[in-house]
Amino acid sequence: MTETTEKGEEKPSGLSRPGRLELKKTVQSGQVRQRFPHGRSKAVTVEIKRKRTFAPGAGGDMAEVSAHPSRQLGDYAGAEGAAGAAGAVPGIQRTGVVKALTAEEKAARVRALRGAIEDDDEARQRFEAETARRLEEERQAAEEEVRRKAEEEVRRRVEQEARRRADDEARRKAEEEPARRRAGEPEAAVTDQKASAKARAKPSEGEGDSAALRGRRSRAEVRRHAPSVRRVEARRRAGKLTIVQALSAEEDERIRSLASVRRARERERQRAKEAQQETRKVVRDVIVPESITVQELANRMAERVADVVKVLMKMGVMATINEAIDGDTAELAVAEFGHNVKRVAESDVEIGLEGEPDEEASLEPRAPVVTVMGHVDHGKTSLLDALRETDVVSREAGGITQHIGAYQAQLSSGQRLTFLDTPGHEAFTAMRARGAKVTDVVVLVVAADDGIQPQAVEAINHAKAAGVPIIVAINKIDRPDADPARIRKELLNHEVVVEEMGGDVLNVEVSATERINLDKLEEAILLQAEILDLKANPQRPAQGVVIESRLERGRGPVATVLVQRGTLRVGDILIAGSEWGRVRGLMDDKGNKVTTAGPSTPVEVFGLNGAPSAGDDSVVVDDEGRAREITDFRRRKLRGARVTARARGTVEQMFSKIAAGEMKELSVVVKTDVRGSAEAIVGAIVKLSTEEVSVRVLHSGVGGINESDVALAKASEGLIIGFNVRANPQARVLARRDNVDIRYYSVIYNIIDDVKVLLSGMLEPMVRETFLGNAEVHQVFDVSKTGKVAGCKVTEGLVRRGAAIRLLRDNVVIYQGSLKSLKHHKDEVKEIKKGFECGMAFENHQDIQNGDIVECYEEEEVARTL
Repeated sequence: MTETTEKGEEKPSGLSRPGRLELKKTVQSGQVRQRFPHGRSKAVTVEIKRKRTFAPGAGGDMAEVSAHPSRQLGDYAGAEGAAGAAGAVPGIQRTGVVKALTAEEKAARVRALRGAIEDDDEARQRFEAETARRLEEERQAAEEEVRRKAEEEVRRRVEQEARRRADDEARRKAEEEPARRRAGEPEAAVTDQKASAKARAKPSEGEGDSAALRGRRSRAEVRRHAPSVRRVEARRRAGKLTIVQALSAEEDERIRSLASVRRARERERQRAKEAQQETRKVVRDVIVPESITVQELANRMAERVADVVKVLMKMGVMATINEAIDGDTAELAVAEFGHNVKRVAESDVEIGLEGEPDEEASLEPRAPVVTVMGHVDHGKTSLLDALRETDVVSREAGGITQHIGAYQAQLSSGQRLTFLDTPGHEAFTAMRARGAKVTDVVVLVVAADDGIQPQAVEAINHAKAAGVPIIVAINKIDRPDADPARIRKELLNHEVVVEEMGGDVLNVEVSATERINLDKLEEAILLQAEILDLKANPQRPAQGVVIESRLERGRGPVATVLVQRGTLRVGDILIAGSEWGRVRGLMDDKGNKVTTAGPSTPVEVFGLNGAPSAGDDSVVVDDEGRAREITDFRRRKLRGARVTARARGTVEQMFSKIAAGEMKELSVVVKTDVRGSAEAIVGAIVKLSTEEVSVRVLHSGVGGINESDVALAKASEGLIIGFNVRANPQARVLARRDNVDIRYYSVIYNIIDDVKVLLSGMLEPMVRETFLGNAEVHQVFDVSKTGKVAGCKVTEGLVRRGAAIRLLRDNVVIYQGSLKSLKHHKDEVKEIKKGFECGMAFENHQDIQNGDIVECYEEEEVARTL
């Protein structure tokens, strides 16, 4: 290897002095001037380093190893036989004894060396190709950037030239305006001005052509109204600038810097922002419901969501974009932005649902609605059967009415009456209340042999609350022990004064079984209806009330609706409580299909999407959209009411009681044939709850028992109550497999009795204490194995081993436990009677003194009942 000196001479590399290792300078340095856009340049120092490797030679001298072994590869292969014994590689001199290599090892080393050299060459080629590609991409990107900047500069210069020309034109017009105004002055003045101007502009005789040239130039400048301005810097290029000219411009040409362009753009943005802020703010009317999300509120105000969130944070409300806020908070936020607030409520969807009041000219007479009320087994249904000449009471389970029924009867005089038959059992209070609200006249049935009972008093209160006139029907006057006079006197206690006693309440003595005085009862009803002057408008959409509802196989939900005004037709869109649907069919109380139902007509309606609750209002609307909107609102409201009704105290208190064992729950699933029965059963069994045990109704509904009911009862370890319904085969198989108890009933009394028994079994038993006897301690003995033993004498009753004892000292209980042993002399005995002496040892107690009293008793657990 050789080195090149500063004079250009070559000499071999090596040590300058024997015995000392000195290296020549391996770093070459120089300066390169780097040029940048916009005429800027920079001097950069560049250093070039060479890598040199040395190894000891044969004579002890340091020799430089060749940096390119590929150049000696041929020499190494040719001298393989000669240098094989020494195992040397050309370019490297080794010392010492080297072990001879075999031909195979030499060949393997040659192959490995060649493979390494080839891999290095391939890697170097790939690196050079990648470097060339990256440099080409950077060059193209730089050219594209220069081209883009040149186009932007051309566009900017064109815009500036256009603005400059517009400014010059405006300035020229402004300067010419006084000249045009002076054009109206006298012509002589104008002539003098022109003469003086010519005299001033005429050059002197001594001046030559240069003065004439200056005069012409001055007049040209005056005409252009553009005075010359001395420029310190070079004038900018005028006219259009092409891309070629921009790319081929000289380095010394003045180009606008990138920082200047950024500052100009920032000023433009600032001016645009200020102009936007100066624009007059649009005030909008924002509709705010009871609950609204932040995103929806921002959209209604046409404001940024971030601004709305900031305002809410200032108000102390931390809400994200999708969180809902209440109407009051939203109202404050809208006022903060300066908009007008218009509050609406979810209940506004029901505004105008009932329509306008009817005009007097459109009203027509209608049949009166009569509700039969009274105590259970006083003959309400029998009296109604006698009036309608039917036999409904024989079809009722247990001989009592458990559904509210609606019928229409035509009297012999041709007058129509609509009857509502209500149950008399105490569990059907809600049914009687609904009957009193929708009726025109209440017929209070009282048995002449039984007197005024609690449900009769309740019926009187319902009628008074609804403001409905009462007709007292004293039934069962054919009985031998009937006393109608006693009934009239008992009615006085409840502020019901009949006509015989100077009041205004009609009363009729009847017998349903013997059909006595039924015509007088009809006359009293018609007389009361005539006084009321009942009328309705049949030429309007129907409105009414749901009397009862149920689920039927093949028909789906069926609702019994009493039309109060208007006419209900097949095909109408009917809303019934939280359910709606298109009326697919109508059926009267006799089972005949009808197409219309007028005022005071009870009909069964098919086509609803669910069974509504008894007592819900029903109304016909124009379109399905409004019906769906109203029912959705009512469902949400109903869910909220149910959650509120279930909360007895706080939820934490309830769960803490259940966890501590203070409260036990009986989970029940109730399925009935009609909605009113489900309501009555749930109300009756919930009333049985106490502070220790309670009834939890998991689900109540109408229709048969299915698999979901069984799964719900199994999850809560409850039972299923079926009232006049049965379970399908799949539900029965599932109930047998999961050991779910399904109980069928047809009389509501039996349900209440069985639930009461179940709740009684869940009560903690009562511990009853039975006194056995007393014994007095006379002496205390210390026994080594037993401890202290009390020598006692039984003074009262007896003392029994295994019984509970109390140790009294000065009538204060100091120990309560059981006897460890009971001995008479040395024998262990079961009991000691009065007058005998014995020895007693107590469990885990040694504090015994003379004079203490030992009280013996037994504890017995007794089952409790509700």
